[in-house]
Amino acid sequence: MGNFVITIARGFGSGGKEIASAVAKDLGIHCYENRILSLASQLAGLDEAHFQEIDERLRPKALLGTLQELPRALNANPVTKNFMSDRTLFEYQAKIIRQLADTESCVIVGKCADFVLRDHENVFSFYIEAPRPYCRDNVVRRMGVSGREADKLISKTDKYRADYYKHYTGGNYWTNPVNYDLTLNAEKVGKDNCIKVIKSYVALRCGQTG
Repeated sequence: MGNFVITIARGFGSGGKEIASAVAKDLGIHCYENRILSLASQLAGLDEAHFQEIDERLRPKALLGTLQELPRALNANPVTKNFMSDRTLFEYQAKIIRQLADTESCVIVGKCADFVLRDHENVFSFYIEAPRPYCRDNVVRRMGVSGREADKLISKTDKYRADYYKHYTGGNYWTNPVNYDLTLNAEKVGKDNCIKVIKSYVALRCGQTG
């Protein structure tokens, strides 16, 4: 079997990013999220005079090296601003995601990766969500904010993600289960079992056993 990609979309506070990281660790592959945005932002800031530099940085060996050098955000960060379109930034993110899919097996969190890679084989997409009380408790514990503030952060972040997805997919809904292979309730399934389900599903789809 060649490269495969696991994409994970998640509600804020559901623990989806932690699940994604654990799946990647167990499978011995990289997990990408904020580093894709960081590199895309750098490339989007270059003008046409830097085309050769952009081309070089998007080549497989250079791309992987650059991404590995960028810092990872281990915890999910809330988004408090309203969504504003930046097509150039999104296109660079999409190029990076496609290059990763062609180069290595990996886990990609967010960034409309399921949509960007919709025509690629061996792409397995998951959506992680949980009831508001569960998400609220996670945000309160992780960020040290009040329950009321946690609710605001969850609402604003999830709205941003929904608007982002709808805009760049041409009107699709971020939470639409048809977009994904599986949708998992992190509270009911449990974090550890979510990890097991994702790995088992990928193995099943890839025709592996054991």
